[in-house]
Amino acid sequence: MSKTVLYARVSTVDQTLDHQKAHAEAAGFAIDEVVADHGVSGVTTTLAERPEGRRLRDMLRKGDTLVVRWVDRLGRNYQDVCDSIREFMRRGVVIRTVINNMTFDGATKDPMQQAVRDALIAFMAATAQAQAEATKEAQRAGIDAARAKEDRYRGRKPSYNRATLATVLDMLGQNAGASAIAKATGLTRQTILRIKDEPVTAEKALAAWGM
Repeated sequence: MSKTVLYARVSTVDQTLDHQKAHAEAAGFAIDEVVADHGVSGVTTTLAERPEGRRLRDMLRKGDTLVVRWVDRLGRNYQDVCDSIREFMRRGVVIRTVINNMTFDGATKDPMQQAVRDALIAFMAATAQAQAEATKEAQRAGIDAARAKEDRYRGRKPSYNRATLATVLDMLGQNAGASAIAKATGLTRQTILRIKDEPVTAEKALAAWGM
């Protein structure tokens, strides 16, 4: 007896399994079983490498229907998504998406219809990968912006460490000149003079940078 299986890949906190199942049922799908991978990347991990992805491939038989929210649940790697869908079709499994209600199967023998179907699969798989790459780039940009903001808040990173600062303060206490201290520590005279004028600020700068 054929069955309808929902495959869900839950990769973030806002992509709940219940939400994907409810969305599918609201679209008219009668789900017999749910298979889900949690916290697994669809970019770096192929469907066959995911624990429940392997189980899905083993359990589906000819005449079964595989339901996914969209092809990005199968993965976000162009080649993997295309290969997975084509393998399921060769085995007689029908793939349906909740979004846009797309249907992919191997029923048609007409070469033109096959070409259109394969082109659509390729387009959707490419879109999934492009969206993943755009999201990753946006995340990197956000991290870089946050780091830049933090650096501005902390000010310029000190050119000295705590041991060097201790040496400077010790030599200043012995009335050594700025030039002599600079030569001994490798710091500039300007840095020595700033430390001399504002030793507390120098300590705070080290603390801000965790040094």
